[in-house]
Amino acid sequence: MANLKEVRTRIGSVSSTQQITSAMKMVSAAKFRRAQNAIIGMRPYAAQLDEIVTDIDTGGEVLTPYHAVRPLKNVLLVVVTSNKGLCGAFNSNVIKQATARIEHYKSLLPEDGVLRVLSIGKKSSELMARRKDIALTVNDELLDGATFDSVAEVADGIMNAFANKEIDLVEVVYNQFKNSLSQVLSTDQFLPVVPAKAVQAKGAVAMRNDYIYEPSKEDIVRSMVPLMLRSTFYRMLLDSLASEHGARMTAMQKATDNATELLKDLRLSYNKARQAAITNEIIEIVSGSEALKG
Repeated sequence: MANLKEVRTRIGSVSSTQQITSAMKMVSAAKFRRAQNAIIGMRPYAAQLDEIVTDIDTGGEVLTPYHAVRPLKNVLLVVVTSNKGLCGAFNSNVIKQATARIEHYKSLLPEDGVLRVLSIGKKSSELMARRKDIALTVNDELLDGATFDSVAEVADGIMNAFANKEIDLVEVVYNQFKNSLSQVLSTDQFLPVVPAKAVQAKGAVAMRNDYIYEPSKEDIVRSMVPLMLRSTFYRMLLDSLASEHGARMTAMQKATDNATELLKDLRLSYNKARQAAITNEIIEIVSGSEALKG
């Protein structure tokens, strides 16, 4: 059994760690509420934009430069992690999936093809920087106070590169927010835009809304699709931020609970060691007293 000094030292260390994790949990909880409100408020807007564009562009009748499907030569993979750790498997899951997608596209691209990676988050940037088989771009600052304007600027750069045929495919690997306890690892195709297709149930007739468009359908789609893409990219980042704070809050709660349980065990060990020490002292005193009498 460990001596009293060692147990006291461990109790002090675990108690300090418990205070830190508890404080970090409260900070993450405050950030999580803001991020959760942001993504909950953004989703209906993004969903309505998708619905409008889908309804107008039924069957792919009207195409934009963002709908162009080309042979794969230059691929961009956007990897969204966090700038800080202590959030469980939040970052490792994204990095593992991104690594798998990199290997997948390396096997598909021709010899003169280029695999580009846009890393948003220091945790992925640190690992991707070690790879020599990708063209890496880093934008970790985007996560610090991400606004629609700052995110839309990055999205516009990606959209322009795709429209200018510098990139043939764009995928985004990120964590989609579900709740504070769980996140959904997602790999979504950002570009090219998949044309809407009329889906008919067997034996049923697909219903289409018959609208009168002003201005023309082409003009509406050309203005709506870029707006939809910007909102989609912004929604992905908000999803990732809410997932990050939820994962960190949960991880710090578990760490605090574990520290509490460990403190109980350590205090029990301390009391047992202290009781044993007192018992030994009493035995020594009694033994000495009996020796003096003899």
